[in-house]
Amino acid sequence: YILANPSRSIYVGATHYVGRRVLEHKTKHFADSHSAKYGIDRLVWWQQCEDWTEARAQELRLKNMHRGQKVAMIAENNPRWQDLSYALFGWSSSRFRRQAD
Repeated sequence: YILANPSRSIYVGATHYVGRRVLEHKTKHFADSHSAKYGIDRLVWWQQCEDWTEARAQELRLKNMHRGQKVAMIAENNPRWQDLSYALFGWSSSRFRRQAD
């Protein structure tokens, strides 16, 4: 999967449970992580794999791609860089709004 923030910084990962992992990014479950620090929590590209070996190999291919190649791949499938998680998992955007202090 590939996540992005509004500035289009990207994060590449692989997981057995993409919904749970995206939720962890959105809720900043790992508060000191790179994605939490830069607000990288929008699912902009994902691919289902047959097994973990294939998923891990795909993650490594993506991580070895130049940024321009990743941007082109995202733009080809998701030209507006919309967060795909809402439609994919049936989530409401209000679920992740920050509470006022």
